[in-house]
Amino acid sequence: MSKVFVIPDIHLKPWMFNEADKLLSQNKYDQIVCLGDIVDDWDQEKNLGLYSETFDALEIFIKQHPNFLFCYGNHDVSYIWEARESGYSDHARQVVLEGISKLEKLLPAGNIAYIHRIDNVLFSHAGLTEIFVSYFLPNFDGDIDELLKKINSFRRDELWCDASPIWARPQYGGIEMYPSGYLQVVGHTPVGKTDFFADVLTVDNFSTCRSGNPIGDQRFVWVDTVSKQWGFADKNGEAETPDAKLDIRSYRVGDRVRFKIRAAESNEEEIHEGTVEIIDRNPGWYPSIDIMSGDTFYKHITLTEVLDLLGRG
Repeated sequence: MSKVFVIPDIHLKPWMFNEADKLLSQNKYDQIVCLGDIVDDWDQEKNLGLYSETFDALEIFIKQHPNFLFCYGNHDVSYIWEARESGYSDHARQVVLEGISKLEKLLPAGNIAYIHRIDNVLFSHAGLTEIFVSYFLPNFDGDIDELLKKINSFRRDELWCDASPIWARPQYGGIEMYPSGYLQVVGHTPVGKTDFFADVLTVDNFSTCRSGNPIGDQRFVWVDTVSKQWGFADKNGEAETPDAKLDIRSYRVGDRVRFKIRAAESNEEEIHEGTVEIIDRNPGWYPSIDIMSGDTFYKHITLTEVLDLLGRG
């Protein structure tokens, strides 16, 4: 396997399948993975026509693209388990149950699960975390495929918790993913644009605010499951190379950095090294760091001014 086209959280947007189909016609992909949450959206609880239309669009799409894998999302299984949450619709429950049942019959065994592994990449709705594995499988000593088989057999008692592959939010920090060495591709947490950090690629950029305005840039991505590279499907196939220096999550107090400043009353730039003392935001609300360099304390150095992360001092 190599190149996979990723469809993030749907949330009653049947038009997403048409947009995906257009992009799929432009390049060759070995597999398509949908990260779940077919149903529910702001103030749509009584719009049964939209629920049905979304499942109909998904069925047509799968018949056109049988190389399709699906990951259950928390909104999908909430109807199966009668686990109420935000957006849950009593009115639409029967439509959802019938739609999911048809989906499960339409896809071959193994094509629908909580987590899929393709080569060096794990696909799930929210991500596989170390705390989830250590709690529910504390003495597990098998390989990754045995582990995933066990997790994919779990149900509500194990999965309806904050650390599970349908609920985790590693984007908020302080969560270790499992196992190391794998890229994890997830949805669930809305982002303004595709977010890559610490081997987690978050692609839930089609979700909307209650007003209906999009939160994200609504771009599909592809992932190379061997090299773990990724890129945007609406470009010419080139991989993205995010600059870690431009992500505030890359910094810790005590890090040594090399940075540039513009000298006072001069157009010349000066290059300095120093230690990160404070991580905050500058008056313009951009992420910034405060650095001690020699005897001088530099406040609100923006991340574009950092040349190198030199490591922990």
